[in-house]
Amino acid sequence: MDDTELHRERILRHVSPIITGRFLGFQASYTREVQVGRPLAMAVFVAAGVAQMIASLLRMNPARRTLKELRKGPEFLVTPVRLRDDLGQTYEVEMHGQLPQSALHRGDLVQLRTQPQADHTLPVKMMQVVNLTTMQPLTPRIPTRWSHIGPALLLQAAAGVTIIGAVLAAVLR
Repeated sequence: MDDTELHRERILRHVSPIITGRFLGFQASYTREVQVGRPLAMAVFVAAGVAQMIASLLRMNPARRTLKELRKGPEFLVTPVRLRDDLGQTYEVEMHGQLPQSALHRGDLVQLRTQPQADHTLPVKMMQVVNLTTMQPLTPRIPTRWSHIGPALLLQAAAGVTIIGAVLAAVLR
């Protein structure tokens, strides 16, 4: 056993929804992908497909994306954050999205509101942080499934649903 293993700091997983401690710093960030559920992707894809068919008949160029591209989902930044409580214990939580780097400084007293993740092997996710040193509330922002699908495709899907509704109303009369 070497010296680095003897003095390795033990990182704990916190289970309560509120953590208060001193901010130790951000760890190395990486990206993670959010999957878009098959039913949602299929509904948007089919409804937008109806609008795309009508638009192609009218010689317009609608936005086209494959079902595979829709299902892939947005990538977001994951940054492990470390805190030390009053007892000297170190905790690690995950921050999804981004905060201004100048919002938190090493040694600031912070209070985090957290939430468990679907994968219980991962640390809890930070939902909001209040820098008690500056009294500044902060919320990390991440891309959503809706922003990934995009306004153009959502408008096409809405037009497709309207067209399908009009056709069904005419047939059922």
